[in-house]
Amino acid sequence: MAGRFEPGMRRTTVRGGDGRAPRGGRAPGGVPRPAAPPRSRRWTPPWPLDLPLVLGPLRRGPADPTFRISPDGAVWRASRTPEGPGTLRLALRGGTVEADAWGEGADWLLERVPELLGAADAPEEFTPRHRLVAASRHRRPGLRLLRTGLVLESLIPSVLEQKVTTDEAYRAWRLLVRGHGEPAPGPDSRLHVMPGPRTWAGIPSWEWHRAGVDDKRASTVLRAVRVAHRMEEAASMPPAEAMARLERVPGIGPWTSAETVQRSHGAPDALTLGDLHLPRIVGYALAGDRDADDAAMLDLLEPYAGQRHRAARLVLLSGRTPPRREPKMRRVDIARW
Repeated sequence: MAGRFEPGMRRTTVRGGDGRAPRGGRAPGGVPRPAAPPRSRRWTPPWPLDLPLVLGPLRRGPADPTFRISPDGAVWRASRTPEGPGTLRLALRGGTVEADAWGEGADWLLERVPELLGAADAPEEFTPRHRLVAASRHRRPGLRLLRTGLVLESLIPSVLEQKVTTDEAYRAWRLLVRGHGEPAPGPDSRLHVMPGPRTWAGIPSWEWHRAGVDDKRASTVLRAVRVAHRMEEAASMPPAEAMARLERVPGIGPWTSAETVQRSHGAPDALTLGDLHLPRIVGYALAGDRDADDAAMLDLLEPYAGQRHRAARLVLLSGRTPPRREPKMRRVDIARW
C-alpha cells in the first residue's frame, strides 16, 4: 500500500560540541555557516501523486513562514516534531518522491513521508454520487488526503482563523511565527518553526494584539498549549475521538476540531461545520441552492457518509461557486485600537 521504499538514509550529520546538529546561520565573524548535510530517502508511490495539491491544505497563505514552494516545484515544510524542530523538502522526480530533511526532527519527518503524502488514505472507498463530483475527481487523480501526525501545528492556525477573514488569520500566523518561532534547520533561511508550547504561553498580551488576535482566540490558544501533551496524544486516536478531545478545551468547537483533524489525521469524514461559505458553495454546486445552511449541506452530503470531507473538497476543487451577492466579511484590525 505504501509503495516501494528506498531508504537511502545518509547519517553523516556533523554535530557540534553540545551534541546538536548545526543549523547554518553565521559564524562569529559574520561568514555564512553552511547548513548541515540532510538525511534523505526516496519513495515511489504506486499511484499518481500531485504534490502541491496534496500538501496545499498545510499552507496558511502565500507568505506562510512554515511552508514554501520553490521555483523548481519542491515543497518545503518546517515542523516542530516530538523529536525537535525539523525541515522537510519534498520533490517529485519521474514519479519518485525525493525527500531531504534537516534538524533534530529529520528522522521523524522522513519516516512519515508516505503517510504525509496519503499512503494511509483510501480514495478507492469513495463513490461519487453527483456528476460534478465525479468530474472533479476524474480531473485530479493525484489528490489524496494527507496526514501529518501533528496536532498543534494545525490546531493553532485554525484557532487564529476563527471568525475573521483569511487575510487577517494569515497575517497573525505569519507575525507570531516569525516573531516568536525559530529559524528552521537547513539551508532555507526564510523558513521558521512555529513556537513551542512554553513560548506560545509566554507571548505577552500586546504581541497578540499587535498581530490582530483578540483576547478570545489568544485565550483559546493558551488553554490548548497548556495541555499540549494531551492535544498531541489525539494524533493516535480515531478522528471522532480526537475531535472530542480537542473540543474539551473551551473555545475549540466543531469547526476548529474538523479543520485540525483534516490535516493531522487525513480524516475523510471530518466535514467543516459552522463555516461562513462552505454550505452555500456545496448547496449551489450540488443543488443550485445559494442559501444552503449546515443542515442543507448535511442532507446533500448524506450519500457520502464516511467521506463527507473528501466530497466537500472535490466540490471546492470543481470551481463551481455561487455568484457573490453581498460584501466580503469586514476586516477589523484590532492592532489599531
